[in-house]
Amino acid sequence: MRKKTFAAALAATAALTLTACGSSDNSSSSPVAEVSAETGTEKAATVLDKPFEKPDLVLTDTQGKSYDLREATKGQPTLIYFGYTNCPDVCPLTMNNIAVAKKQLPKAEQDKLRIVFVTTDPERDTPAELGKWLKGIDPAAVGLTGSFSTIQAGARQLGISINPPTKDKSGKVVSEHGTQVVAFSPKTDAGYVLYGEDATVDDYTKDLPKLIKGQTP
Repeated sequence: MRKKTFAAALAATAALTLTACGSSDNSSSSPVAEVSAETGTEKAATVLDKPFEKPDLVLTDTQGKSYDLREATKGQPTLIYFGYTNCPDVCPLTMNNIAVAKKQLPKAEQDKLRIVFVTTDPERDTPAELGKWLKGIDPAAVGLTGSFSTIQAGARQLGISINPPTKDKSGKVVSEHGTQVVAFSPKTDAGYVLYGEDATVDDYTKDLPKLIKGQTP
């Protein structure tokens, strides 16, 4: 995987393709727009020339309490991912990869890192369901739910598209959503790095120590 650098204009406007978790759609989750790439590199990180502003999101956490994303994660290294608990593949894999990598960090650095999972299926992902699901992955991770329109608007601020959950031909409910993980710097609170769904445990293990310091991986 190559390290890509977005041009400033593209970073603000590129639409990310959707992945239907559990479907047979093998479309890439990379941005639709062309991006420049540095040859000879093997990094999972996509470093943005123009970082994203942290979404102004106020949702509900797994305890049923109001959670102001900007205020709660201010000055903290933060990873944000949009997905849903009934996803059979990409979502649990992504969250587990991050959780396993996090465990390799010293305890003090683990405590600094904020991992935020925002559901794209709020009708089924109640605070209780989110809490139960995250407990098996990383009990310290923050799970957020709320109205779909609010969640969708927050995702759009990061260039991530999500669609309302629908039923496939078999009657199974699926949620189409961008599968990028966005890393926010503790120095600027800006989202300056993206990871795609093919980022591995090793990728996160290598990059997390730098992300925690607000450095470029």
